Amino acid sequence: MASLYILLPIALLFFAAFCALFLWAVNHHQFDDLEREARRILYDDTDQTAIKQDIPDSGAN
Repeated sequence: MASLYILLPIALLFFAAFCALFLWAVNHHQFDDLEREARRILYDDTDQTAIKQDIPDSGAN
């Protein structure tokens, strides 16, 4: 029972840190365009025009 007094606050701190990191990622637009990054690995680094032509611009920056 005494270990719960230590483990419960630690678990709550980890949960709060996870929530803070997740909200930071959402607010900094890390999840806006997942398809471009998924398709980017299919092309060479030098062929940037194919990436821009293949995926239409959503207008969100």
